[in-house]
Amino acid sequence: MNNKNFINYHILISHSPANLNRDDMGMQKSVIFGGKRRVRISSQSLKRALRHSDYYKEHISQPSDRTRNLTLLSKKYIAALQDKYNPETIQTIIEYICPKKDNIKNQAVAAWSQAEVEKYCQLYVELKAQHSDEKEFDKEWKNVTKNNKKGLLAAFQKTVDIALSGRMATSGIMTTIDAALSVAHAITTHVVDGDIDWFTAVDDLTEEAGETGSGHLDTTEFSAGVFYRYASLNLAQLQANIGEVDRPYALEIAAHTLHLLATVVPSAKQNAFAAYNWADFALVSFSDQPISLANAFEEAVTPKNGLLAPSIQKFVAYQQNITQQYGLTADPTACFSTSDCGLPTVADFNSLKNWLKNNGE
Repeated sequence: MNNKNFINYHILISHSPANLNRDDMGMQKSVIFGGKRRVRISSQSLKRALRHSDYYKEHISQPSDRTRNLTLLSKKYIAALQDKYNPETIQTIIEYICPKKDNIKNQAVAAWSQAEVEKYCQLYVELKAQHSDEKEFDKEWKNVTKNNKKGLLAAFQKTVDIALSGRMATSGIMTTIDAALSVAHAITTHVVDGDIDWFTAVDDLTEEAGETGSGHLDTTEFSAGVFYRYASLNLAQLQANIGEVDRPYALEIAAHTLHLLATVVPSAKQNAFAAYNWADFALVSFSDQPISLANAFEEAVTPKNGLLAPSIQKFVAYQQNITQQYGLTADPTACFSTSDCGLPTVADFNSLKNWLKNNGE
C-alpha cells in the first residue's frame, strides 16, 4: 500500500498573449534562470487566484479573511454571527486573538477564519456560564486557549484554506499553522522577450463633438509562453492541520488541488487578453520528500514547431533521468497529456484526479 507522504504536482500550461503578474512598474514579473530571462508568475499571485476561484470555494473551503484591519474584520464577523452571539462577545474574542496593545502598524496581514472566531465565541460563552468568578474564568480561559491549542485546532479548523496555506501568529490566542501546500513561482520554460502594447481609448463624446485623437493612451508589456507550475502537498501536515482526519479525505483535497493547478489562471489584465488557458500536461507523483523538476528547463527550450511540444519532451526526458538516477521507480506516478508525450498516460484529466483520490492506484 502506498504510504508516501508528499504529492508533487508538475504542470505545463501554455498561455496565449497576457500580462498575468506585474511588478510596481506595470511590467511582467521575470527572473533570470539558466542565464536567460523568463517570465514569472509569483507564488503569491497564483495562490490567491486558486483560493478565490469558484472551484476552490465549492470543493475545498471558503477562503480565509486576510487582513490587518481589525475594524473592518469586527464589522464583518459581527454581521455574520449576530444571530448566535452578541457583538460584545465577538469583539472580545477578536481582541483576545489580536490584543489591542499590539501595534497594528507593525502587524503583518494575518489569515482569519470565521469558523475559528465562532468556535472561540462558543467556548467563551460556555466558560462564562460555568465560572461566575472572573479570576476563575480567566484561569480556565488561559488554560484552554494556551495549553490546549492542538485540541482546539482539531475542533475549529473547518477552514481548510488555512490548513493548506498556513498562518504565522506572534501574539494573542491565534494559532500558528504550518502550511501543507508549497507553491513555486511559475516560470516559462523558454526565453521571453516581452512585447509592448501601445493602446488608446476613444472618448465617444468628444468624437461626436468633432474632436480627433484619443481620450487616453498608455503602454503595457505582454508576452506568450509555456509555464512550468510546481507545487508540493504534505499529506501528514494537512491531516494534522485539519484535525487528524484520515488519509482518504486528505487525498480528496489533493485531487481538487490538482484541478486548481491545471485550470486556474490569475485575473490580471484578463479583460484585455483573456488568456484563460488550461494545462496540456500534468504529471503527479508520490514521494518521501518534495521534488521539483524545474531544472528540466535550466537550459531554455528552443522553438520547434512551437514551444509546448518540446517543453513536454524535455520535461519527460529529465523526469525519467531523475527517476532512474535516484532510484525512484517505485514511487507511484501518473501522467495526463493532451498529446503523445512518450509516457504512459491516463485516459483523461478526471482519470488522473481519480488516481490521486485512490492513493496512486
